[in-house]
Amino acid sequence: MVTAAGGRGIAVRTDHSEPADVKKLVAGIKRRHKGLDILVNDIWGGDQLTQFDKRFWMANLENGLTMLKQALHTHIITAHYAVPLMLERPGAIVFEITDGDGFYYRGNLFYDLVKVSVIRLAFAMALELRKKGVVAVALTPGFLRSEAVLEHFGVTEAQWQSAAEEPPGRKKRVVHDDRADFLQSESPRFVGRAVAALAADPGSKKKSGRVFSSWVLAREYGFKDVDGRRPDWGAYAAKTYGKFKICDAKFYSYWNNGLIDKIFPDWF
Repeated sequence: MVTAAGGRGIAVRTDHSEPADVKKLVAGIKRRHKGLDILVNDIWGGDQLTQFDKRFWMANLENGLTMLKQALHTHIITAHYAVPLMLERPGAIVFEITDGDGFYYRGNLFYDLVKVSVIRLAFAMALELRKKGVVAVALTPGFLRSEAVLEHFGVTEAQWQSAAEEPPGRKKRVVHDDRADFLQSESPRFVGRAVAALAADPGSKKKSGRVFSSWVLAREYGFKDVDGRRPDWGAYAAKTYGKFKICDAKFYSYWNNGLIDKIFPDWF
């Protein structure tokens, strides 16, 4: 896909939950390219582990803990080894991919913990990187039209708007699969274009530590999805379901200038 778009895609099979594997991957990047400019931490694999219809004491504990390993530990491991290749490189930026740009509950304790923790990862990394010239942000897509979602609705990317009222993949409605909402979905390339736009912004440092959405960045930078649309999940959701709070500048004002910053102002 990368090569077809004009770049050079290099696939390297890596288990990001295994530190030795990631260390080897990063060593190869250093050997071939000397450094790294963009890191997109989008490791997930939790769809089959999430039980949105189960309260935490009823949910499968092993699945929940596995989700934390696959979708949170992997991000930390990858950043641990990859970020040293980014230090002091002008414009270097880390993206932590999450789900949602607010601090609200996400329907399952383990899923919620993963997605909110990723937002926090970006914040903490930004603080520790602020004197190293590296930006760190969290980024969420809207209703993502992934391969799994297309399969669930029984459609392909070419004719996704023809989805039936009730998805053939639905056993019972414990996932977000309303057809009207699906028609507001975005392709994975839309959030990819958000990555590209923010990475190319010489003023990206002003955004470091915060979480942003594909639709808000699309408004700011003017990019569109591959089909020429500019999906705006946030505006649609607020109109359809009611306004909801996001992690805006006021929200982050409660996270900055904490006690540790005052006691040890020169740590980072």
